[in-house]
Amino acid sequence: MGRLINEDKQVDVPDGEALVDYAEAIGVEFGCYSGACGTCRIEILKGMENLSDLSEEETDFGLEGAERLTCQCTLNQGEVSLRPVH
Repeated sequence: MGRLINEDKQVDVPDGEALVDYAEAIGVEFGCYSGACGTCRIEILKGMENLSDLSEEETDFGLEGAERLTCQCTLNQGEVSLRPVH
């Protein structure tokens, strides 16, 4: 079991699960759920190694560094601290 953390909010996420079903509970907004709109863009503060590799949608969106689209990430294991990018 992994965990997502945004400031003082946190939610447990089963290993191997997509973040899209859990991140909204800790304050991440969603729009399209398909990697096209960028509404769920986040910055990973800690635990990037615990996430899946960048998806084709994230690469096409031009993300690099610590930014990800929550609708495209899977939590492999462990904790991930994040903050929404507005």
